[in-house]
Parts: sequence; C-alpha cells; structure tokens
Amino acid sequence: MNPRVKPPVSPDLLPRFAAIVGEKYAITDKAAQEPYLIEMRDLYHGATPMVLRPGSVVEVSAILKLANDTGTPIVPQGGNTGLVGGQLPFDGEVLLSLNRMDKIREVDATSNSITAEAGVSLGRVREAAANVDRLYPLLLPSEGTCTVGGNLSTNAGGTTAVSWGVARQQALGLEVVLADGRVLNNLNKLKKDNTGYDLKNLFIGAEGTLGVITAATLRMIPRPRSVETAFVGVASPQAALDLFGIANERSGGNITSFELMVRLGIVAVLKYDGGSRDPLGAAHPWYVLMELSSQARSGLRETLEDILAEGVERGLVQDAAIASALDQSKAFWRIREMFGEVQRQIGGSIKHDISVPVAHVPAFIAEANDAVVKLIPGARPLPFGHLGDGNIHYNISQPVGADKAAFLKRWHDVNAVVFDVVLKYGGSISAEHGIGVLKRDLLPTIKDPVAMELMRALKRTLDPKGILNPGKVL
Repeated sequence: MNPRVKPPVSPDLLPRFAAIVGEKYAITDKAAQEPYLIEMRDLYHGATPMVLRPGSVVEVSAILKLANDTGTPIVPQGGNTGLVGGQLPFDGEVLLSLNRMDKIREVDATSNSITAEAGVSLGRVREAAANVDRLYPLLLPSEGTCTVGGNLSTNAGGTTAVSWGVARQQALGLEVVLADGRVLNNLNKLKKDNTGYDLKNLFIGAEGTLGVITAATLRMIPRPRSVETAFVGVASPQAALDLFGIANERSGGNITSFELMVRLGIVAVLKYDGGSRDPLGAAHPWYVLMELSSQARSGLRETLEDILAEGVERGLVQDAAIASALDQSKAFWRIREMFGEVQRQIGGSIKHDISVPVAHVPAFIAEANDAVVKLIPGARPLPFGHLGDGNIHYNISQPVGADKAAFLKRWHDVNAVVFDVVLKYGGSISAEHGIGVLKRDLLPTIKDPVAMELMRALKRTLDPKGILNPGKVL
C-alpha cells in the first residue's frame, strides 16, 4: 500500500455514501466499474470499492463532508482521459465521477462567457459557444470525452495554446467543493475583480488534491471569420522555428496552431491509419502543420501564401500544401491527431510531455536524440507537438525487433537522460499532462524546494486529513 494514502474504506461506510447519490449511481459491480478504472495508455489499472456518480453540487458536498468526517479517501475523476494516472484510485479509495454533472447552466454572448458543470465535455462547450457565434478556444483531440472539470484540474493545453493559452487562461470563475464539504462559490464572469487573492488558480492544475471543481465560468471569444491551414515540409526543427518567426511577423498575431512532426511519425500514420494520405508529393525529414485564423473575412490566405513564399525564398520550406476546403484541412489535422494513436503499432513507446523555451526546441531535440540513442542504440525518437509554445511530446519508440517489455523497463533510465536536457534549457518535465503518479516522485528532484514546501502547506491547509486524491502530485 502507498504510504501516502489512508487505510481501505470500511464496508460499513459504503451504504452511507450510496444513500447520498442513490443506489443506481453507486456502482459496486466490478464489470460496471471497469470503464472508470482503466486509462487510455493502459499503463495503470485502478481498484475501488465504489464508484459514486453525483448529479449535483449538493451531492458532491455531502459526499466530501462524510468523507472528511470519516477519513475516507476520495479520487475525483472527469472524462478519464488523463495520461499520468491522476484520475485513478490505486489503494481502494472511493472514486468520485463527475460525469453526471453535465449541464450547461448559462451561455452569455454579451459577456462572452459560458458556465458549465464539471462533467460537460469539451466538445459540448465548443458547440454551445458556436451556437451563439462564439468560440471556446481550448482544443484537444479528446474533446468528445474530456471534460471541463478534468481540463481545469490538469490545466490542459492543446493545439491552440500558442494563440489563446491553456485551460487556466479560459477560466473566469469556479465552483469548488472543499475537502470538508464547504462550497466555494466563485462563478463570476468578471474580467476585472481585484478583491484579494485569485483563489480559482489554486484549484486549476491541482489535479483534485485541493478541492473538487464542480462548475466553471469560461471565457468565449469572437468566432474567427476565416481560417487557413497549411501542411509544410521542412528540413529540420530549426527551419520550422525560423518559419514560425516569419509567421509571427507577417500574421499579426493570427497564428492559431503551429505543430511540429517528425517523418517517422508520418510514416506510421500513413501505414496504420487507412484514412490518412500524404499531403505532399515527396518525403521530408520534418513537417509543420500551421493554422491561421482571423476576424477579417478576406486576406488571410494571401498572408499564409506570403509566409510560405518567404519560407521558400529563405530555404526553410521544401514543399507545402494549403487546404482548399474544410475536408482537406481536417485531413491535415487527422495526420497530427493520429500521431499518438499509431505509436502502439510500432512497438513500445516511452513518452514525455516536456516544454522548453521556444527558442531552445531545436537544441533540445538534437541533444535529447543523441542522449537517447547513446543510452539505447537503435531507439527511435519520435518528437512532435506544439512548437509554437515550446511543448514537445518527446516519445521514443523501441528499436526494431527489440523486446517490448525489456524496452519499457528502461523508462526511468530514459527519463533521466531526457530530463537532464530539459532542465539544462530551463524547461518543465510536465507541460500539459500533469503530475499524477507518473511523475510524482520526480517532482521534488526538479522543483524549487520553497515551491514544494508552499505546495505542501496549501495541501495541509485545504485538505488537513489528506482525503483528496491521496498519493497524487505530492
């Protein structure tokens, strides 16, 4: 048993928890629990005596009050799309699923805000915004299943962070149930509210260890009137970065996404995803998926063409295709979105979600590649991700013909060499996926000691009995 967690839940308590939500929403059947206890990478498998599915903030409050009174550990869960194990119970904790709290409470187009409960999917928020001719700017490949509560609890990033920021930048106010069952009502939609500490930011990115987010007021922005997308072949990450500089200068801040992909990943997508086709006529070492958006109805395509033309003139762009229709843009994006899916087809994959200052991305990739291949000859680095904000998913596929299990046992060895390079460049070992359990023990080795103590002090203050998501983050 993990020393950070409480003893197993007493069976005598389970009927009391079930009474709060009703028997229908207190799941004890092991088969019915299964979807809540496995995660998409199949790295972890949880265990719980009960999955609770409350339908209101009142029920969440009652659950946490009882949990606090009895010392019962609780693991909150959103859409179960997390990648670091933060959403799973590993030591018999009660699982608190927020997926029944799925109401959009208000859409205010005048104030450019939308208030949604924690269990509302990202896709539904974006759809509700579109219905009033607005855009909710957070975008993730898992938008159909990831939820508002999960996005905020992990401070999710995504492909549009270069322009509109991560989940934290989208939150105007929160409703949070504290460990003792009290409800923090902070669902304001104000852009200006200078009345003391900004408490909402304590809970965003805390992975459910300080409180349970039950609803949020989120910002919307005017919906772009034009969008242009290009798939670009380049020789190197440095060429891609130089192209990004041109795009920044010429687009007037209209870069929505700027994604970097290595050829190995493209090859895997084309081989294993029947719905993808190579947009360019010849192979290139690296690729950029660039998207611009604007409130202007015209002129954006010309801007994109000018960016690419200068890229060709300076020897940065080897070839490029501009989407002529929405279907073609979707086809470009499908290649990028399938990168993670197809990696399992080419063997074991050791994954990293890192960030470094944008200017250092090419040097990081070069040095990390050298270090990994030196450690494991034949290993195949597969870096891709959000070049525009310095967030690279630095994944390594096993050598051809290697034993998968033996390769995956080197996970911590690979971490050590990769994170050494990350830290050399002043980067982060977790850009957008969080800490969970995957990186929990690494955190004290790279985080400022004073910052760690402040985090522990906040945990002791807001959750003195340690019932909220024990064993995660800290």
